[in-house]
Amino acid sequence: MRGLKLSERFKSTQVHALSSSSEKANGGGGGSTSTSSSNNNKASNKASSMASSKSNNNNNSKHRTKLPYSWSKLKSITTTTATTTNNNTPSAISNLVASLQLPSTETIEPTIEPFLKPINLIDSLAELYNRMECSSSCSPSQPQKEAMLLLYVEQYSLLRGIGDQKILRRCLRMARENAEDVISKVVTSAWLRFERRDDELVGLSPMECGGYVLECPKKNLEHGLSNRLCSVNDKCQCHKDSSKQDNFTEIENVNANVCLETEKSDVLFCVGNEGIGCVRCKIAALSEPFGAMLYGGFSEAKMKKIEFSGNGICSEGMRALEFYSRTKRLELFSPMIVLELLSFANRFCCEDLKCDCDAYLASIVWTIDEALILIEYGIEERAKLLVGSCLQVLLRELPNSLHNSKVVKVFCSYEAKARLAMVGYDSFLLYYFLSQVAMEESMISKTTVMLLERMRECASERWQKALAFHQLGCVLLERKEYKDAQRCFEAAVEAGHVYSMAGVARTKYKLGQPYSAYKLISSLIFGHKRAGWMYQERSLYNMGKEKSLDLDVATELDPSLSFPYKYRALEKVEEKQTKEGIMELDKFIGFKLSPDCLELRAWLYISLGDHDSAIRDIRALLTIEPNYITSHGKINAEYLLQLLSRRVQQKSQGDCWMQLYDQWSSVDDVGSLAIIHQMLENDPGKSLLEFRQSLLLLRLNCQKAAMRSLRLARNHSSSMQERLIYEGWILYDTGYREEALARADRSIEIQRSFEAFFLKAYVLADSNLDPESASYVIQLLQEALKCPSDGLRKGQALNNLGSIYVDSGKLELARECYSNALAIRHTRAHQGLARVYQQKNQRKAAYDEMTKLIEKAESNASAYEKRSEYCDREMAKADLDVATQMDPLRTYPYRYRAAVMMDEQRENEAVEELSKVINFKPDLQVLHLRAAFYESMGDLSSALQDCQAALCLDPNHADTLELYRRTQKLKS
Repeated sequence: MRGLKLSERFKSTQVHALSSSSEKANGGGGGSTSTSSSNNNKASNKASSMASSKSNNNNNSKHRTKLPYSWSKLKSITTTTATTTNNNTPSAISNLVASLQLPSTETIEPTIEPFLKPINLIDSLAELYNRMECSSSCSPSQPQKEAMLLLYVEQYSLLRGIGDQKILRRCLRMARENAEDVISKVVTSAWLRFERRDDELVGLSPMECGGYVLECPKKNLEHGLSNRLCSVNDKCQCHKDSSKQDNFTEIENVNANVCLETEKSDVLFCVGNEGIGCVRCKIAALSEPFGAMLYGGFSEAKMKKIEFSGNGICSEGMRALEFYSRTKRLELFSPMIVLELLSFANRFCCEDLKCDCDAYLASIVWTIDEALILIEYGIEERAKLLVGSCLQVLLRELPNSLHNSKVVKVFCSYEAKARLAMVGYDSFLLYYFLSQVAMEESMISKTTVMLLERMRECASERWQKALAFHQLGCVLLERKEYKDAQRCFEAAVEAGHVYSMAGVARTKYKLGQPYSAYKLISSLIFGHKRAGWMYQERSLYNMGKEKSLDLDVATELDPSLSFPYKYRALEKVEEKQTKEGIMELDKFIGFKLSPDCLELRAWLYISLGDHDSAIRDIRALLTIEPNYITSHGKINAEYLLQLLSRRVQQKSQGDCWMQLYDQWSSVDDVGSLAIIHQMLENDPGKSLLEFRQSLLLLRLNCQKAAMRSLRLARNHSSSMQERLIYEGWILYDTGYREEALARADRSIEIQRSFEAFFLKAYVLADSNLDPESASYVIQLLQEALKCPSDGLRKGQALNNLGSIYVDSGKLELARECYSNALAIRHTRAHQGLARVYQQKNQRKAAYDEMTKLIEKAESNASAYEKRSEYCDREMAKADLDVATQMDPLRTYPYRYRAAVMMDEQRENEAVEELSKVINFKPDLQVLHLRAAFYESMGDLSSALQDCQAALCLDPNHADTLELYRRTQKLKS
């Protein structure tokens, strides 16, 4: 019955914004609240100015760079309304809400994610790991290493949607370790640098070595693998090599002088009006043509004076050639002379000379200007090393170099790719990297389109084609080029990427074919394993209760999707239930700090006149994305904050510190972010505050934003001692543990400080501690506590010290630490104190301690989870159900419930419970547990598959490796 008049429903579908009258009815604009999508790390005013000036109905764009109104016009509107405001007239903010025509439930849309999104990620990861295993077991030949490199790049592509930066960096490191040719080394090394955003570190040259082999610019230009694979921690010896080279050069200078004195010329080469005396045998040794000319049957073999004009070399170049023929040295000559020798070497087949010119020129390229000049010569002369060196400079300057039109000309056009192909550098890897950088900068620029087109042309494997076509489709969709986008999405589907069908459906919808889009997604749902994004996409083409039902199913299957929450919030607003709409957004923000949801919630608070709460959300939003553009590209969030700030009382820095203590002690992380943002506004460039900001962001799983704050702290540090500490944290967070410890030691040598001792203790404690190591960590934390610091940090140190004491069995000392932490309002110490009681077999006291934490904390899903350990099974299940309701991304409750089901011999239900979370969050521990369940059930194939997928996430996970080998033996 539902399908009889299905097509009729799509004829009346309209996209409209709420009118100002409906806004008034809903409480001052609550019904037209704006939203924008998450993960917009690169929206900027510059990108906005590049965009189209037409109104944008695709309001949920990932990179909001379209400006329907000019900035000056918008500013004049808001300024006028602000100046005419009084207590009896609509505020500037309310007028702003009305004038911008904020979205309704019918205008917001989810983003088509520009990543590979397999229909069954676990199957794909397992199959990939199997291929990796087969490749690694073969002999390390050149084709085999190239295959391994591409496998790691494919792994990176599959895991990008998960968003774990540490896993992604490991994939790139492994790709670099397996790189053999110059271009692969140059690209993967630059990619690692870009992922860390080293370009944001003040005082760090793009061409600095950094001390590690994998990212040394000099090592990247060495073709071939070393005798053994380099690992991430292998130190580079290039600085020592430079010292040896200086000594060697001095010796060579002496030898060259001796050579000049002892060898007499026996042939004169005349170039123009000059004659250059040469040693015949040395010139003849340069190449076979010279040997034939000087010692063969040619007339020049008997000449003492040879006319050599018109051969493309000047007299100075000929003198350089003569000198090189005897000394094999080039560094005494200018780059232009060496370039002339390079061209000469190509014409006369002087292979050794060509290689030496190529290597020398490659070694002197350090700036973009030099690279742009020399790359043209390199391509013309087929000097692969020189071109590779020039590309390295351009790539290590990303993303800034991509704003240079001359750099864009090197890469973007079809002709540019053809020129790079002349030296074999038109690789998929190169254009994949460039495309990802361009997409982060702007999803709608012509540069991004051109780079993706080149990436598509370089794609050879199915996954490469699928990725290239899908990403190009996403960009064209953002540019409103719907027909071209549809063709790209269809090509991606043909290459095996089922998720691209969502893109096909979206373009059909944009082209006025909603019924066709509905049928396409419905067929997808019926033909494949259900996924949350399928129902989310179909909801766009559905109406009424069926639309709401699709969104509810989408949330059930994948609670990490923000669009259903935003839709339900706006639905409440349109029903004049703005507070209920805010509560709907609270659910999502409570476990995932999404910029688009923060923005929407801020607009709802504005509609209620709660400017303090709106400011809090906008400050938190700006902390995550400093260049965020609100209202779908219409206004900069910073400007909106300025407007709102006029409506509230300003706080002094002292008031902010007091409020920060309150927010921190109540475990209100969003509130703490907002306060620190305001403190940085009052005192810009305060490294201490930026460091605190990074700690909060890490706790909230905003890894990229956290690292940006940490880089700012390092840049703004007031002393070398402080700078070393922040550099240590950056190194530790990016996997360089030993270097982090070295930075801490250097900082302590300069000045004993709380943060230096804390850093060293934290890094050392991040491993299995033996009694001796634990004792040393305790000593470090005690030293830290003797140094000056504020209560917030000392509370954390006391908490960490208590944890080490518990692990060491020193319960009374641990209890004292936790009690002292609580005395300075470190609320999380309740959890440590509960652990002490549990170790003393006082479970009731432990349960009560966790109850205190639940009562005090704003964010308390983890507290419910932890409290479940101190009560009986039924109470534990109730606590874990609450934890899942508050934060469905926490995996422990699923694992506990599944374990209980296995105990009760409900094996299939146990597997299904774990599958729920795996479907939207592939987690190592959950995959390992499900593999163990499958093994106990005798389903060895499924157990092997889960082990392989888990090892794709962490190839060194000992328990999974043991289970994998055991299962392999059982199956064989």
